[in-house]
Amino acid sequence: MTRYFADEHPPYSRLEAKPFFESLSNREKHYAHYMSRASFEGTRVIVAQTNPNAVPIYILILEIFRDDKTGGMVNVEQLAAKSGVSKESFEQFLQYSAQFLGNLSNYKSFGDEKFIPRLPVEDLKKIVEAAGARLSLETQQEIYNVEKNTLLGFPEDGHLSGYYSSDMTKADIRLVQDFLEEHKIEPLNTRIFKTNEGYKVVTASGNVADSRKYALSNGKELEISFGDFQKEMQKVSENIRQAAAYSANEHQTDMLEAYYESFTTGSVEAHMESQRHWLKDIGPNVETNIGFIETYRDPQGVRAEWEGFVAMVNKEQTIKFGNLVDQAPTFVSRLPWPSTFERETINKPDFTSLEVLAFATGGVPAGINIPNYTNITQVLGSKNVSLGNVISAQSPDEKFPFIKQCDLDLYRKYRNPSFEVQVGTHELGHGTGKLFTEDADGKLNFDKEMVENPLTPGKTVQTWYKPGQTFNSIFKAIASSYEECRAECIALTLSHHKDILDIFGYRDQEAEDVVYVMYLNMARAGLMALEFYDPEAKKWGQAHMQGRYAIFNVMLKAGQDFVVIEKTDDGSLEINMDRSKIRSVGAPAVADFLAKLQIYKATADEKEGTQFYLDATSVPEDWKSIRDIVLRSKQPRKVFVQGNTFIENEQVVLKEYDPSALGMIQSMVERRV
Repeated sequence: MTRYFADEHPPYSRLEAKPFFESLSNREKHYAHYMSRASFEGTRVIVAQTNPNAVPIYILILEIFRDDKTGGMVNVEQLAAKSGVSKESFEQFLQYSAQFLGNLSNYKSFGDEKFIPRLPVEDLKKIVEAAGARLSLETQQEIYNVEKNTLLGFPEDGHLSGYYSSDMTKADIRLVQDFLEEHKIEPLNTRIFKTNEGYKVVTASGNVADSRKYALSNGKELEISFGDFQKEMQKVSENIRQAAAYSANEHQTDMLEAYYESFTTGSVEAHMESQRHWLKDIGPNVETNIGFIETYRDPQGVRAEWEGFVAMVNKEQTIKFGNLVDQAPTFVSRLPWPSTFERETINKPDFTSLEVLAFATGGVPAGINIPNYTNITQVLGSKNVSLGNVISAQSPDEKFPFIKQCDLDLYRKYRNPSFEVQVGTHELGHGTGKLFTEDADGKLNFDKEMVENPLTPGKTVQTWYKPGQTFNSIFKAIASSYEECRAECIALTLSHHKDILDIFGYRDQEAEDVVYVMYLNMARAGLMALEFYDPEAKKWGQAHMQGRYAIFNVMLKAGQDFVVIEKTDDGSLEINMDRSKIRSVGAPAVADFLAKLQIYKATADEKEGTQFYLDATSVPEDWKSIRDIVLRSKQPRKVFVQGNTFIENEQVVLKEYDPSALGMIQSMVERRV
C-alpha cells in the first residue's frame, strides 16, 4: 500500500511568466487572458477523461479550500486548527490536494499510477467536517482504495480508463473502432459506453445534435451522440468568442472561428481547419493551441486528452530555433533512411521558444510538435515549440541518482543546456519522415514498382496506409510511445553535429560536454524509466519513458563497453559511459535503431513494427533487482504552479503564486473552473 502514497516532499516550481507577459500590449494581454480561460475551462474534462470517479475528489478539494463569501482561499491556519488533526496530518492533506490538482487526477500524469493520501481516513473526515463539506462513502473509497484499478489501461486487463465503460472489452473497442474507421468518423473527442442495445459513442460538444444509429456486424446497435462535456465546451466556446475581439490578424480570426465551430458542434474536421489557419500564423507574440490533442492516455491510442496552452515568445531564444529551421533540409538529409522515405518537400516548421502563461493539462511538457494530423503536416508542416520556462524550472532540492560523483558537477552545469538542444532537435524530428499512403481514388504517393524497402533488400514496399488509416489507427496503443522514441533517436542522431551545436552557441570543449551530458541524461532517463514499468502487468505507464528505455537498451547493447551499469558499494547503481565512443559506437547504434523505426512507420507495417518495438522495450525478468533499486531511488516529479490572469479596470493583470503546496491549491481555487 505504501507504494501508492502521494510524494512526501515534491519540488514545486513556479512557471515564471511575468516579464514576458508585461511586454505584451493591452490587446495582446486580453487575447492571452481569454484563451487561457478557454484552455482552463476544460479542466474538468481532463479529470473525467483520466478517471471519471475522481471528479468528486476535485470538487471536494475546491470546496474545502474555497471561501464561499469571497471566492478566494480560506484561512488555512484556522481550518487546520478547527479540524483538530495534527500538523503532520494536515500537511499531508495539503500535499495530496496539491498533487491531485497538479496531475488533475488521483493518477499520476507521468506514470498513470494511482496515488493516495498519507493521512488516515479519520483525519481526512475531520478536515472535511471542519470545512463544512461532505465526504461520501464512494468518494472516500475512491481516494483510498488500491485493491483494484491502480493503473490506467484497458478495463479488460483490470485497469481503469476514462474513455471506456468498465464493461467494454478489447474486442468491443476494436469492433467500434473498425466501424468508425470504415465510415471515416474521427474518434479524437469521443468516449465509448456499453448499452443494452449495443454501444454508445459520445462526442464532446457544446451543442446537442440528433444522435445517429447504425447496425454493427455483430447485430448490435451503435449510437453516436453529441453533448459530452456540454457545459465545459460551452464555456470554452464563450471564451474563444471573446478572444476573437482581440485577434492580431485574419489567421487568428479564422482559427478562432474554426475552434468555435469544433467545440460547439464536435466537428474534428473543423478542428483540422483551425490547425491549417494556426500554421499560417507565423511568429505571433502570443501563441496558443487548444483541443483534444494527445492520445497518450487512451490504451487504444486513438482518443485524445483535452489540453490548451497560451504562451509568449522568447525572441532571443527563438532566433536560435529559427536558425535550426533554416538549415533543416541539410540536417534532415543526415537521417539514416533513403531519400524515398523522406517527404519530397521539407515543410520548414515554425520553431519558437515560448514562455508558458497557461497550460491546461495534467502534465506540462518541455516541448511540443503539433498538429498531430498527418494529412495536414505532410502537406503544410508543423509548429515546433520549446517551452523555455518549463526547461529552466529548477528546484534546489533536486537530486540526480545514478550519475557518478565525478560527473555530477558537469551534469548539473549542462543538464538544462543539453536538454534545450535535445528538445529542439526532438521536435524537429517529429516533422520528418514520409508515410506511404493511398488516397480515396486509389492514388499512391510513391512508386510501388520502384521504392525499395531497405529492410528487405531487392524487394519493393509491400504495405502502406489505406484510405482513412493513420499512424495512430494502425499502431494503436504503442503509437504515441513509438513516435516519441523516434523523435528522441533523431535528437541523439543529429545533435552531436558541430553545425547544430554552433547554432545553440556551444563550441569546442563546451560542445563536447553538452553532447556527453545529453547522452548521459538519456541513459539515466532510460534507467529511471523502470519506475514506470509494471512487471506484473508487463505494462508501461508512460509513453516517453518507454521510448527512453528502448534507447537505453540500444546503448547497452551497442557493445565495446560504451555504456555499463555498475553497482556501487552502498547498493545503488552508476552509469558508466565512455564519452570517447559517442560518435563511433553510441550514435551509430541509435541511428540503426532509428532507421528501422522509420521504415516500419512509413510502410504501415504494424505487425513487424510492433514486434520490433515490444522487443526493444521488454524488460528482462532478471532486472527485478535493478528495478527495485530504481524504485528506492526515485525522485518526486516537479509540480508546476501556474499563475492566473484577471481583468481589472479594463486592464489584464497577472497574479503568480508561491511555489508550494499552498500556492498550487490557491492558484486552482482562484482559477474557479
